[in-house]
Amino acid sequence: MKTNLFLIILLICGLPAKAQLYTGEVQNRPYTDLRPFHFGVLVGTHVQDLELQNAGPQIVTAEDGTTSETLVTTDQDRWDAGFSVGVLGEFRLSTHFQFRVAPTMYFGSRHITFHNMRQNDAEGKPIEQRQDLKTAYFAVPLDLIFAGPRVSNHRPYIMAGLNPMINLNPKDDDYLKLKQYDVCAEVGAGFDFYLPYFKLRPELKFVYSLTNSCDDKHAGKLRDAAMLPYAKSVDKAHTKMVVLTFYFE
Repeated sequence: MKTNLFLIILLICGLPAKAQLYTGEVQNRPYTDLRPFHFGVLVGTHVQDLELQNAGPQIVTAEDGTTSETLVTTDQDRWDAGFSVGVLGEFRLSTHFQFRVAPTMYFGSRHITFHNMRQNDAEGKPIEQRQDLKTAYFAVPLDLIFAGPRVSNHRPYIMAGLNPMINLNPKDDDYLKLKQYDVCAEVGAGFDFYLPYFKLRPELKFVYSLTNSCDDKHAGKLRDAAMLPYAKSVDKAHTKMVVLTFYFE
């Protein structure tokens, strides 16, 4: 008798938990991932850096024809912030794979510091020159997304792709100039949140340039010979960015 009563109590207590397990949370937009193609918009922020390879000692010809050896070290001494806006189009390849094209504008600047090791100031320290290298990139990231199974109104994913970029703000009168075209690799991860009226997708990705971004022909076009030691101080540069993006789909 006691055993039967104990089993009945367990059954009654277990019914609410069992009902909760099978009922679960109401799914928002349950068919949104079944669309073969859809559009969206994006906004985001990023921090960017330049990985610079210094050229070492250089022989520079002055305006009077004399030559001298110079040594300038160059570095972006901090990660500089920027922001991005764009649109996206996403193709459904299968249950777990999507292909995304997201034309995006990246706006920002880079704080570049030059140290002339052959010239000292009144305190005996190397003379410093600075450049605020403003950038405005038009990029078209091509990303392959692998998404896990949807759990209620959440779905994690990872992504990887290529990001061709066009520099829309190259300046010819600065110490350092970047090439107009660049190609980057990018990898990242994100999370889908299914809301009642749209899907929100926060994503964090890392971007790294696959090509030499430094314009090595820039120094030969400068008219001011005093700029040559700084313009020739770098022979390779690679773009690096950490990007946080919010997609609204």
